[in-house]
Amino acid sequence: MSFKVGDIMTRDVITIEIGKTVREAVEIMNEKEIGCIVITKNEAPIGIVTERDVLKKIVVEGRDPQKTRVEEIMSSPLITGSPNMTLENAARLLVLKRIKKLPIVDKGKLVGIVTLFDIVRWEPLAINILRKALAEETLPPHMRKFLK
Repeated sequence: MSFKVGDIMTRDVITIEIGKTVREAVEIMNEKEIGCIVITKNEAPIGIVTERDVLKKIVVEGRDPQKTRVEEIMSSPLITGSPNMTLENAARLLVLKRIKKLPIVDKGKLVGIVTLFDIVRWEPLAINILRKALAEETLPPHMRKFLK
C-alpha cells in the first residue's frame, strides 16, 4: 500500500499571524512543544519560522526578539506540498529543497504539515530515496552519516 501525505500529516498546525513578534512566536512554540510555526497573512500561509531561524537570525545576530517581527526572519516563499502527493514525492521535495518541514496546502488553505521523520517512519521507500540522493550527491552533508 502506498501512503499519501494526507494519510500521515499532522493536521493541527500551529500558526501565527504576520506582524507578531518573534518573542510571541517562540512562546507559542515552547508552550506547544513544537519546532516550527507557520506564518500566515489573512489566514493564508506565507512563511515558516523554525528553531534554527531563531538561533541564526535572532540569537547569533543579537537581535531583540521583542522588537523583531516574524516576517523579518521567516523562510519565504513557503515551499508547500499537497495532501494528495505521494510520500516518495514529498521526501524528494524535502531532500532536494534541503528542508525538514513541509506545510501541506489544499486550495490555498493550510491543512497539515509533514516532516522527513514522519515520512521515514511510515514509508521504508523514503530510505531508498535518501540513498539515491546520497549516491547522486544531492543529499545534504549532515544527513549522509545516517545512510552510510
